[in-house]
Amino acid sequence: MSVSDPIDRLLDAAESGKSLIKNRDILHFTYIPDNIQHRNLEQEQVTQSLLPILKKSRPSNLLVYGKPGTGKTLVVRKVISKIQERVEKSNFRIRLVYSNSKEETTLYGLLVSFGRQLGLTDKELPTTGLAISEVFKRILNNINENKINVIFVIDEIDYLAQLISKTGKDILYQLTRANERLNNGSLTLVGISNDLTFKEKLDPRVISTLGEEEIVFTNYSVDQIKKILKERIEEAFIPNSVSESALNLCSALAGGEHGDARRAIDLIRVAGEIAERQQSENISEEHVREASQKIEENKEEASLKSYPLHEKLVILAIIKAGGSSTGEIYSSYKTLCKTVGRDELTQRRVTQMLSEIELSGIINGRLINQGIHGRTKKYKLTISPEMIKKAFKDDLTLQDII
Repeated sequence: MSVSDPIDRLLDAAESGKSLIKNRDILHFTYIPDNIQHRNLEQEQVTQSLLPILKKSRPSNLLVYGKPGTGKTLVVRKVISKIQERVEKSNFRIRLVYSNSKEETTLYGLLVSFGRQLGLTDKELPTTGLAISEVFKRILNNINENKINVIFVIDEIDYLAQLISKTGKDILYQLTRANERLNNGSLTLVGISNDLTFKEKLDPRVISTLGEEEIVFTNYSVDQIKKILKERIEEAFIPNSVSESALNLCSALAGGEHGDARRAIDLIRVAGEIAERQQSENISEEHVREASQKIEENKEEASLKSYPLHEKLVILAIIKAGGSSTGEIYSSYKTLCKTVGRDELTQRRVTQMLSEIELSGIINGRLINQGIHGRTKKYKLTISPEMIKKAFKDDLTLQDII
């Protein structure tokens, strides 16, 4: 067996136990630590808000706000699991249900997920085909017949507010007023939002019933992130495997952005994976920088992949034309359309697309004075053509060009 064989080398290292991370689960965003640092007040507020359910009465609807990575979901899930433990010992029927709006991209999907967790079957609640009001009616009947007291947590509720149409807004209103339709059992809503202005997008009738109580989670400071990270590192990594400078850099990068503890944990996890692949003895500042770049690239690549075909063609036209004016990009775009056998859009629409793509930061445009010929806008890419080609390589239509 040749030791220089890359597969054998990695498998040998894995077998010899040379691993810096001893427990990956602790670095996953769903992990709930026993001690949630710097969030005692918020844990008390959420607990007090939901306490009435233990006294066999209905809690107020609750809205929890804060930027991403400030511990909102963590605290709500921890409070709910602690209540669940106590409730299992009593004969008062309580169900705690959790759904994330970003994962359930439609109101229908969200309500079906809610119903499933209450025990409604495929037959009672099919995944498609019913009117939303009918789905809601069946959920309420289930609560009523089984006399259940439900706490329904909707995470990233701001995402749902963007998606819902007129019927959706009406359902959200009915959800907040569900108790008027229940003779037995009860329904309490807990909304978790990353957007403090999210209420402005809602029907005023919904606001008054949804936000009966509100709790705001403030951003973590760099120092607080460092303490949170230190605790996770002690549990997740083998001793002395993370250098002090790597810890400081992770905290600074995540704290400087907007006090996002989740980003700090992601950074140290990816840095750990990079260090392991390089067979390093420990995680250095350099590994954290590489991790930061990798996370950013992954985000950009995902956003590039989601572009519609013609926007992809416009981006490729910029590469072909090389830092050029709108007119040059348009003629390059027309050539690409011919190559892939698609009808071209008008120059006006392509100019509009360039402005939309510019907003995402992938390209940069600046106005150039051309004397008697007036002004024109020239565009250039802010990311490497290689990265764009890598993101587009799976698009079958574009394979001939790339």
